[in-house]
Amino acid sequence: MTYEKLLREANQHGIDIYEKPMQKRIKGLYSDNIIWINKKIQSTTEKACILAEELGHYHTSFGDILDQSKIMNRKQEILARSWAYKRLVPLEKIISAHKNNVRNKYELADFLNITEEFLMEALRRYKDEYGLYTRIDNFTIYFEPLSVVEMFEG
Repeated sequence: MTYEKLLREANQHGIDIYEKPMQKRIKGLYSDNIIWINKKIQSTTEKACILAEELGHYHTSFGDILDQSKIMNRKQEILARSWAYKRLVPLEKIISAHKNNVRNKYELADFLNITEEFLMEALRRYKDEYGLYTRIDNFTIYFEPLSVVEMFEG
């Protein structure tokens, strides 16, 4: 999903998006139906990953969760990131990439319009959630190493 599509989605939810220069370590913030994206980030692909996570906070978080030393805040951060992973790296898209002859993680990140780092984090999250693999219809997605196997009935 592209940055522009996510911007439209945010707009449909009544969320205002602003790009402004922030400290390098801060990529994005969400509060009260406003998302700030660090203007210093040049890549729209990276901005899309950040925007998806901030939209995840809109859908899953409440209150001020900046203090990550608190367990409840860390849980909300994980929920927001999981929302973003499922939005930008849905399991069905991994299968679609397989059907389109995408053969490695770098090609998959490009196919999904996400950063390689975001893809790796999503795959780690899926592995935590599902274990080493999961099945969808007649496909098995292995998370480590990443592969998709189609089962044929004989």
